[in-house]
Amino acid sequence: MHKTIGEAVDYAGRLLPLVKGTADVDKLIAPPFTALSAVSSALAGSDILVAAQDVFYEEKGAFTGEISPTMVKDAGGSFVIAGHSERRQYFKETDTIVNKKAKAALKAGLGVILCMGETLEERNTNRTFDVIKRQVVEGLSGFSEAEFEKMVLAYEPIWAIGTGVTATPAQAEEAHGFIRSIVKEIFGGVADDLRILYGGSVKPENIDDIMARPNVDGALVGGASLDPQVFSKLVMFKRG
Repeated sequence: MHKTIGEAVDYAGRLLPLVKGTADVDKLIAPPFTALSAVSSALAGSDILVAAQDVFYEEKGAFTGEISPTMVKDAGGSFVIAGHSERRQYFKETDTIVNKKAKAALKAGLGVILCMGETLEERNTNRTFDVIKRQVVEGLSGFSEAEFEKMVLAYEPIWAIGTGVTATPAQAEEAHGFIRSIVKEIFGGVADDLRILYGGSVKPENIDDIMARPNVDGALVGGASLDPQVFSKLVMFKRG
């Protein structure tokens, strides 16, 4: 919940020249709903995609305050984020709700970034893999292989979000490898091409080490994305 419409448009304008020449990196920003249309217009013709931070699972109806997938598309969004840890934590979204949101978004032709991750208490009680497996299996329940190919998964350990504590590259790789193995059990070989993002206190100081891991395909960036100068440094991480 950052930036007015004017601030978000200004951000987009400042980001564009900073990431010029990075066509080999897929870039996506997710402004608040109020700025979605204006930011989409500001980035028209560029290679930066725009996503909504959330979406509802119905197309229309008496759901005051909610935003449908069609509304997101109409505002210029091409992706949505589903199941972000803050939605699960503060708004009590269950795996079933997250699954319904992802299905609705895909049906509308939107890409989906499906988030998952454990709390500190769950990690400390050796439940990390149980939690992740449940979120993957239930989050992807009922999807066809064709639908799945339009998805990106994101591992965001809740204990590493906004705390300054980052999962070590080894911890990120372990979790990502586990996620890929679960997906492979469900969808087979397409899991090899799946992109799994890491989210959790990603910053310029640690992006190179995180991205060096074979099962880490990108980053879901929080606080470090609020400054275009800082975010652009993440886009231009050093490869291998």
